[in-house]
Amino acid sequence: MSFVVDTNVAMVASRLAPQADDRCVAACITQLRAIQREGGLLIDNRGLVLREYTRNLGFAGQPGAGHAFAKWAHDHQAIPGSVRQVAITPRSGMGWRRFDEFPAIDALSTFDRSDQKFVAVALASEESPSVLNAIDSDWWNHRDALEAVGVRLEFLCPRGNRTR
Repeated sequence: MSFVVDTNVAMVASRLAPQADDRCVAACITQLRAIQREGGLLIDNRGLVLREYTRNLGFAGQPGAGHAFAKWAHDHQAIPGSVRQVAITPRSGMGWRRFDEFPAIDALSTFDRSDQKFVAVALASEESPSVLNAIDSDWWNHRDALEAVGVRLEFLCPRGNRTR
């Protein structure tokens, strides 16, 4: 299996999201540790995902499980069985789409521009990965449109997404 992991999953795993309950934190930790054990992380070939991980969690690998995941992703980025890089194409111009691979449908025009890279990686990979989300309600609010274009979503903390 392969996965695209939104940064909020690692943030929750490191207890950096006070709105996440203990069950949500545990689900995120369990999923990140499974990816570290079994591999299957998909990132972009431009370093955008890794830069976001390290900007939010650093390179030290501590103090939490999300920090450890960010360090693991960085350290394993060149090991194909663990982490695979997917080519995505940034768009020039001022439109709402940041990547060619991001679907050009009106229902996604309000989707968070900073999260478009995760969708672009998922769709460009041709592996039909699950995109993991913890507490970012934008993914929940756009789930129907994302699933309609072939993005597989996995909500680790669905209760947290519905109430935000």
